[in-house]
Amino acid sequence: MTYLYLLIAIVTEITGTVSLKSSAGFSKLYPSIGAIVSFIICFYFFSLAMKDLPLSLRYATWAGLGLVLSIVLSVVIFKESLNLIGIISIIFITLGIVLLNTVGTTK
Repeated sequence: MTYLYLLIAIVTEITGTVSLKSSAGFSKLYPSIGAIVSFIICFYFFSLAMKDLPLSLRYATWAGLGLVLSIVLSVVIFKESLNLIGIISIIFITLGIVLLNTVGTTK
């Protein structure tokens, strides 16, 4: 169940981030409300995920996957560009998350 909480936290963090970008500095009502509600849900579920798992593992996973998925969505939704160094960096971040989750920490 802890990993489900973490997944919900990651998805709502990304939803909040995209909504924040769409809110244009909180000048658009619905994206602003979406950002606020998404971040509240995100932090609630992130707090549940941290009950049973190490902070270092959970935070790195949440922040890393949030970062990678936010970059992907910024390219897809907002048509932002990404160069070769950016792509290589995403690969390293993803590799780091996988390694940390598989062999990097102990309970």
